[in-house]
Amino acid sequence: MNASNKSTVLFGIPKLPARYGSLVMPLLLSILMTCIVSLVSTFKGIGMSPQFASKWLAAWGVSWLIAFPVLLLVLPIVRKVTAALVRAA
Repeated sequence: MNASNKSTVLFGIPKLPARYGSLVMPLLLSILMTCIVSLVSTFKGIGMSPQFASKWLAAWGVSWLIAFPVLLLVLPIVRKVTAALVRAA
């Protein structure tokens, strides 16, 4: 692997600078978690009906709009509580 491959993610898109890590991690986490939770919740609520995909995507969108800002707000608190509960390596 040469140096140029290490600086790209996929399809030649360059990696973001490290300073964006505090935004990228909650972004990816909120996308994944809201996807899974809204999928399970929608399935339990309406089952595999013809409207499932549209209802699930609507629920996912609303839940992500709430989850991402909340994650940005509470993540620093969670990190401090975690540090208080876990011994340093």
